[in-house]
Amino acid sequence: MSDLAATLDIVGARWALLIVDRLLDGPQRYGDLQRDLGAPTNILATRLRELEAAGVLSRLPLRHNTRAYALTERGLALREAIVALARWGRNAR
Repeated sequence: MSDLAATLDIVGARWALLIVDRLLDGPQRYGDLQRDLGAPTNILATRLRELEAAGVLSRLPLRHNTRAYALTERGLALREAIVALARWGRNAR
């Protein structure tokens, strides 16, 4: 498997990069991610579990048995790639 294929295996699923992009601003609660992204709840829950299992994000405990999600160092390393993809999309219009 190529390096690119390995990367896409982790962040290539629909909504995955959008979740990472949103978390670049800092930790977010599940409800905030769902509202801001508009992702279906079942898909969002699945992507968060997949990204956590891949070491891209982690769950942070909050009060009242709620959790927030934050990028790990591995997730933060995607910043440059996400900025480049956003720039490419802006120029492709």
